[in-house]
Amino acid sequence: MWFWWFMLACDLLIPAIMILTGRMMWKHCPKKINGLLGYRTTRSMKNNDTWRFAHMHCGRLWWRVGWVLLLLSAAVHLPIGKFALALEAVQCLVLIASIFPTEHALKKTFRDDGTRREIGGTR
Repeated sequence: MWFWWFMLACDLLIPAIMILTGRMMWKHCPKKINGLLGYRTTRSMKNNDTWRFAHMHCGRLWWRVGWVLLLLSAAVHLPIGKFALALEAVQCLVLIASIFPTEHALKKTFRDDGTRREIGGTR
């Protein structure tokens, strides 16, 4: 029985981290660009504008997806605990896949030099 509780805690860990970290990224972006903490890609570290945008975008995405994963994880784990490892693998894939929409939004909003594109203007 203890193993079931342990696996439930493991299943809910990634979604809980996504919810908490997403909220922190969204609401409390690190003030300075750094190589240690935050959403760190070449595009997001161009300047402070790209840095803040990436944190806001990815933070909101993680916060929303974290809640969905939390509910789905609990729903799947409660009746069928033997799929816990597969569930955790899917959660990790979702966590990593969040990079793609964030990078797409950065590319759509900013030029390669880090300046904002004009809204409704030419690219």
